[in-house]
Amino acid sequence: MAKLQREMDDVRSIELDNAFYVEDGTWIESLTVASNSEFDPETVIEEISGASLFYSSEIPTASEDLTIRRLTILATESYPFILSLVLRQEAIPNRIVLQNGDFEVVVTTRDWDQFRSMADEVQETLGEFELLSVTQNEDPGEPLDSGRLTEVLVSKLTDEQLAVLETAYEHGYFDIPRESSATELADELEIAQSTVSERLRTAERTLLELIYGPRE
Repeated sequence: MAKLQREMDDVRSIELDNAFYVEDGTWIESLTVASNSEFDPETVIEEISGASLFYSSEIPTASEDLTIRRLTILATESYPFILSLVLRQEAIPNRIVLQNGDFEVVVTTRDWDQFRSMADEVQETLGEFELLSVTQNEDPGEPLDSGRLTEVLVSKLTDEQLAVLETAYEHGYFDIPRESSATELADELEIAQSTVSERLRTAERTLLELIYGPRE
């Protein structure tokens, strides 16, 4: 993931959706790559030693400034590989994403002692570790593959809804406190404020239906 990021100029994020160990340090990896510009995955992967492209597909977005691709690659990962460290501690990797040069990892452990053991190994092996948050939950969640959620969302939302959501997110509309208003979003998109509000509500309802199902 880090090698791939170094080969791309405008990458926003690289998320590890799934990975299967083959042998001798070789993995089959599924990645979701978001970039601020178009890129040719085959050309990029060719520049990475020990990696080859198996398959790629583009996920549609409403933004002209965003390209999202899902890549399946065969890669030789030298130890330490962040996924290896998590699995060695028998923790469940829920999300692994590389953004702005930092790995953000969400994992589920049985208890605090198991988490502490994993954190210590990450600190010792990689030299840096920062705990952002801890929550206690009876449901461990799904291992990785959250990139599939992205694919589902963009197939369920219209281009207009995606455009409003992406613009709202980029301009800090969902931040606390908000960094932009519905009026400013309307000006940016050159549509009426009522249209912005309607598309936001419709998109949010669609997202909630994906989680909870449609209301009776």
